Amino acid sequence: MSRFEGVVVSDHWLQSQFTQVQLRSLKSKFIALKNQNQQVLVGDLPALLVKLKPFSQMFKEDEITDILCASGFDTSNEVDFEGFLRAYVTLETLAATKSGDLKSPTSFLNETTTTLLHTIDESEKKSYVAHINSYLRDDPFMKQFLPIDPATNELFELARDGVLLCKLINVAVPNTIDERAINTKRVLNPWERNENHTLCLNSAKAIGCTVVNIGTQDLIEGRPHLVLGLISQIIKIQLLADLNLRKTPQLLELVEDNSDVEELMGLAPEKLLLKWMNFHLKKAGYKKPVTNFSSDLKDGEAYAYLLNVLAPEYGSPATLDAKDPVERADLVLSHAEKMDCKRYLTPKDIVEGSSNLNLAFLAQIFHQRNGLSADNKNISFAEMMTDDAQMSREERCFRLWINSLGISSYVNNLFEDVRNGWVLLEVLDKVSPGSVNWKQATKPPIKMPFRKVENCNQVIKLGKQLKLSLVNLAGNDFVQGNKKLILAFLWQLMRFHMLQLLKNLRSRSQGKEITDADILKWANKKVKITGRTSQMESFKDKSLSSGIFFLQLLSAIEPRVVNWNLVTKGRTDEEKKLNATYIISVARKLGCSIFLLPEDIMEVNQKMILMLTASLMYWSLQQSKDDAELSPSSVAETPEGSPEASFNGDDDNHVDPEISKLSIEDVASDTVVIGHDDTSL
Repeated sequence: MSRFEGVVVSDHWLQSQFTQVQLRSLKSKFIALKNQNQQVLVGDLPALLVKLKPFSQMFKEDEITDILCASGFDTSNEVDFEGFLRAYVTLETLAATKSGDLKSPTSFLNETTTTLLHTIDESEKKSYVAHINSYLRDDPFMKQFLPIDPATNELFELARDGVLLCKLINVAVPNTIDERAINTKRVLNPWERNENHTLCLNSAKAIGCTVVNIGTQDLIEGRPHLVLGLISQIIKIQLLADLNLRKTPQLLELVEDNSDVEELMGLAPEKLLLKWMNFHLKKAGYKKPVTNFSSDLKDGEAYAYLLNVLAPEYGSPATLDAKDPVERADLVLSHAEKMDCKRYLTPKDIVEGSSNLNLAFLAQIFHQRNGLSADNKNISFAEMMTDDAQMSREERCFRLWINSLGISSYVNNLFEDVRNGWVLLEVLDKVSPGSVNWKQATKPPIKMPFRKVENCNQVIKLGKQLKLSLVNLAGNDFVQGNKKLILAFLWQLMRFHMLQLLKNLRSRSQGKEITDADILKWANKKVKITGRTSQMESFKDKSLSSGIFFLQLLSAIEPRVVNWNLVTKGRTDEEKKLNATYIISVARKLGCSIFLLPEDIMEVNQKMILMLTASLMYWSLQQSKDDAELSPSSVAETPEGSPEASFNGDDDNHVDPEISKLSIEDVASDTVVIGHDDTSL
């Protein structure tokens, strides 16, 4: 079971400077410093602080000692955890001043997950509340709490139980969460709230949100800047969902010839939205290019020209003739309302250049009327899009996995964004810390092609050092965008990462490598010791398509997590999909960071089955804190099998000792990955 606990600091101001994820990480490092007398001295802190990311490139160890002494710390005195946090904040403030970054001296959260200086933009809050009230007003459970009053903190109070955020994720990307897995009682206990937020954060990762440095405790506490930051990302994903060539092939009209299609495919949704706007503005005779969602839109002129092109029947000369920007902005919003665009922002928001709200407004206009026409170009585009469903799921999986690692880059289009090698180097540095020689790497934008090749050659070199199978793979294959080889390389890297994480949890393994066979044996043993008879012969065992085995495995590692009244017998495709969807949500609810789709379970994709099993094994080992359950002698008498065992049928229990080894020749399908899940308490 996910443990409901948080690091509590007696000084509320001091606690407010950190997220729960940061506090847990710093506390574990602090405890590791304790000497034989279970004490930590101030003099011990510089050696630790100089290794931490915010300070490693900023200070030397002796400089940190001098700073602490100047701040009133005596190096010979004992220091408690709160004293350590105060030293950290002092050093962080100086680091921010030294670097010239005065925006957020006491927070190193990603900007995508928080608002500046932990303040709340009331206009944004009002807009997001209106969005929630509109899209969830008919939800059977949420309608009893809606509408939310934007003038109060009701939004943050309502978010404390996690149900609102889970529902909002399903609005953004339908069917991401099996709502049967959400705890929706009127009053939830702490365990149930924690489960909802764990499900929320792992599902948010699975749709592309950046949730690094956000923990379940942060959401349970209703920290406004974090809640609003997460809601902002979820809504943004919903609004930009159609800004890609797959869903809106008419976007090809934005380019003059097919040679520009690759560039178009590589654009982030925000950039594509701007390109679309400028395309129509050029036709309208508007001379100034719009390069951002803030200053370029403040006077409202660009909006007026755009709407006159898209919906001339609602246009009025008065809009452009208006001298007052606020008046013009109001006329623009009235024009948009006639196109069925909901008024989520005010004229003042436009005039003040609210970037997030302008982006949302423009995306809404695109959704209602994009003004693009279908022509023969779409036929040639369809011929280009030769990716099968498996490759499409694969691209999605690796893209989400990479974005979940917390690297500085954000991947919008996997095949385009990895071609310069930089993203792959960042991933390698996460998977194998310290392995990348950054002095020999070139950071984007990269104009010289040979620099891209150099980056990719280092990727290949490091891959070989990790003993990945890279036969016939060269750096230039990445630069050229060879999709199958890119996917195969990333599959191996994910698998390596997962096996290393499992190995690190096996404290008694003395360096012994974890194998696919170990994972298979663990899963079968966990199910067997609960008194059930179903087993899987291999990761491609067709009987797994029903989902019953994985539901039994989930129940074995956490008995209360599966509601067997919701489980089908998995005989028809419809029943299999219900079970598969439930499996994914229950696993995320436990704390597994996974990116597979129900189809992967239904089709028994062996690589995805391997990763799903490994993810459950990783979570289970995290709870046990040792590898006793991996030992052959650990099989013990267990409780009687649950009624659900009746679903087993006549499964063959023989375990195939030959577990397939997946290599560069095996092109992975959309997968699931495990990682150090900092969102689970």
